[in-house]
Amino acid sequence: MRALDVIGVRVEMPSNNPIVLLRERDGDRYLPIWIGAPEASAIAFAQQGVVPPRPLTHDLLKDVIEAVGRRLEEVRIVAVEDNVYFAELVLDGGLTVSSRTSDAIALALRVGCPIVSAEQVLDSGGVPVPDEDEDEVEKFREFLDHISPEDFESGSGER
Repeated sequence: MRALDVIGVRVEMPSNNPIVLLRERDGDRYLPIWIGAPEASAIAFAQQGVVPPRPLTHDLLKDVIEAVGRRLEEVRIVAVEDNVYFAELVLDGGLTVSSRTSDAIALALRVGCPIVSAEQVLDSGGVPVPDEDEDEVEKFREFLDHISPEDFESGSGER
C-alpha cells in the first residue's frame, strides 16, 4: 500500500466533470478519479474546514462511527476494474467496509485518517509527474484541463 495525499478537487473541461486528485506521498504519481458533484463538494468542504450548520452525510457517518465506539483507522483504495475504483473503510479491530472511493475520501478528511492505495491501482491509473520540474507540473495541470474519462483505459470512475 502507498500513502496518498488529497491535492484537491478539480473540474475537467470542457465537460465540467469533477475530479478528485490524489498524489502519491513518496513518489511522483498523481491519481485522478472522476467523482460526482455532491462528493466533490463534500471533499472540498472538508479540505476547507467548512462546518455545515447540520451534519451532511459524511459528517453523520463520522458521528455514527464515533457514537458506536469505533474509529476509522484508514481508507484503502483497493482496486480498479472497468474504470471503476473500489475502496474500503478500515475500522479499529480490522473490520473493513466496502465504500465508494469518493465517500471514503470525504470521510477520511473529516476524521484525519490516512488514505492509501494498492500499488496495482497506482500502476493502472497513476500519472507520473516529477516534482523537480515545474514545467512538467504545469503541463500536467494543462493536461488535466483537457482530458476526459475516456482518455484513461483504467481509472475514470469510482464505486
